[in-house]
Amino acid sequence: MGSINPQGDTRRGAEIVGGGMGEGPGPDIMAAATLDGNKVMSSDGEHVGKISDIMLDVRNGRIAYAVLSEGGFLGMGSTLHAIPWSALTLDTDEKCFIVDITAQRLKDDPGFDKDHWPTMADAKWGESTYSYYNRQPYWSATHDVVESDPAIRPSEH
Repeated sequence: MGSINPQGDTRRGAEIVGGGMGEGPGPDIMAAATLDGNKVMSSDGEHVGKISDIMLDVRNGRIAYAVLSEGGFLGMGSTLHAIPWSALTLDTDEKCFIVDITAQRLKDDPGFDKDHWPTMADAKWGESTYSYYNRQPYWSATHDVVESDPAIRPSEH
């Protein structure tokens, strides 16, 4: 009891699969810019877009979202989607990300355009975004651990 199953823990970072261990920093620690432009595949094997930005939660020192650019030509007219970092798997063999959602479900997410970004620090927006990708928001993880662990939480008696 108390051990965490990495596959079942939706509050972690992105998983890494493949044998692509090269020289230098990757793949466990990488410059965010090296991931920009990486293609993204859906869980059902469709190419759904590319990573256009990686959004940092500056106060908490975490990656909050990867922004997927879907469609469009050279960035014009493309729909952007904020994807929780924990909903992605980096495949080092294929040099791409796999998002844990079907292509149709991604397309059904209205997303946003480059001139109208959502307020990503808004908790309600963040919770609904994480929920859409079946992930628990990373910012609620610490609260839940304290609430559910009798060794940490003082007894009510």
